[in-house]
Amino acid sequence: VGGALESIRAQAVERGKGNRTFRETTVHAPAPASLTPTPPSSGYHVLDQRLDEQGVKNHSKVMVLKVSDAEQISKEEEEKKNQKESIQRTQKGFQILSERGGEDPDTTPFLEIADQKGNPLKIPHQEKKALILAMGFHEKGRSLMKRKQYDNALCHLLQADQQFSKCGSALLSSVDNYAVLQLDIVWCYWALEALSCLEDGRNRLQRAEDCFLKCYGEQQQRLLMIKGNTGREEVLFLRLYLLQSLLTSRSQVEDLYGRLSPDSEKMSQLLVLGFTEREARLGLRACGGDLQEAAIHISNQRQREELKQRERRKRRTRMEAISSLMELGFSRTDAARALHHAEGDVDKAYSVSLRSVRPSEPDAAGRSWLCLCCPSLSLQLLYLGFDRPSAEEALRLTGDDVQSATQLLLDNQGVLSPDLLSPPSTSSSSSSPSTEEAGSSSSSPEDSELVNEVLEDISRHEEDYLDLTLEEESELISTLKTYLSRGPSHTV
Repeated sequence: VGGALESIRAQAVERGKGNRTFRETTVHAPAPASLTPTPPSSGYHVLDQRLDEQGVKNHSKVMVLKVSDAEQISKEEEEKKNQKESIQRTQKGFQILSERGGEDPDTTPFLEIADQKGNPLKIPHQEKKALILAMGFHEKGRSLMKRKQYDNALCHLLQADQQFSKCGSALLSSVDNYAVLQLDIVWCYWALEALSCLEDGRNRLQRAEDCFLKCYGEQQQRLLMIKGNTGREEVLFLRLYLLQSLLTSRSQVEDLYGRLSPDSEKMSQLLVLGFTEREARLGLRACGGDLQEAAIHISNQRQREELKQRERRKRRTRMEAISSLMELGFSRTDAARALHHAEGDVDKAYSVSLRSVRPSEPDAAGRSWLCLCCPSLSLQLLYLGFDRPSAEEALRLTGDDVQSATQLLLDNQGVLSPDLLSPPSTSSSSSSPSTEEAGSSSSSPEDSELVNEVLEDISRHEEDYLDLTLEEESELISTLKTYLSRGPSHTV
């Protein structure tokens, strides 16, 4: 206080001297400005601070740069143009991928649609295309959210929501993607401070909560039965409760935040053991903060991931072998069946294919052979728990060999892939392989560029959407506490 009074006294004395000089000489002599020099670049780094935080007080001089309307309009039009181009490129890229289906081994892992157990879901073709587009737009939007580009991210997320609306309600209730999308959209509303979207955000949060209830069950019991724990998915409920707390209480949010925030010491110990930061964070959440259990859980996760990688390599090798046999003139179905009998050996499969070739006219379904399965054989497979269509197809592919059919169904988890079921082309047996090869090699460089572009935004980790650092959640909780601590007169 004494220093401030002394400063005021000194300024008053200087003003008095200036006034006396002006009366005597009628010449204005401005007092030297006592300004603290600031680096020229500092103004570019305080845009997110309030004026009082930047040291601006009453009677301070501030230079304001006004942007012309033409420049602002041009900038907005350029941003809209870039958003539109990004949406169009994303849509075209995933349309190309959806048309390829599972034929491309390099992109198949990104297009696998499965439930929480990892079992592939049977989905109609048109619905599957819409689902792939929806998931593609969602991944692109989440990628933009990580870069804090919320405006552009929201455009992609709304496109994903539009594609999800083309899927049946039964499908949406069996996977949690739709609920996660609703959370991401409302999170963008909050980041953009879109007050006009409050009512829509409330409805989306309700849809997300209903979807989680159908997908995970009451008290997450269904999720617990499937995965054995619920720690990783609880981060989704943290975000749900946090967004809902903008209108309700924050106590549940703070409780979840305290349980889900990873302990830095435990994180360090897991990192020393060779685990990644993501593995450590997800492992601690899955095991309720238990360090030993988390290490075991992460090791088991790695083993499961290695098994998946081996299965993918095995699938890729099998598809390459089928392509090699097709180049020799065999149909896809015959090549797949021969490879199954030869246990993946291409040379043996070639010999099997040569012995099994029987000249005959193709039937109405396009098959160059006919096989009627015995009802008693299909009943044996039905008793083992397989469904009738898959059992009959497996018997047809293995020539009524029950043991081979059972093994084939077990290898494919009870659901035969499309490449096993697709019949050879009816146009010409000699020209079908070359036609298929021509079709597969006719993709333009532009299409390949689009596919590679959209694949860059797809996370390689299947639980990337659960790996939240909680930094933004912590900021929002602090903001809510600040608003509430100001008292009733400041509440909104």
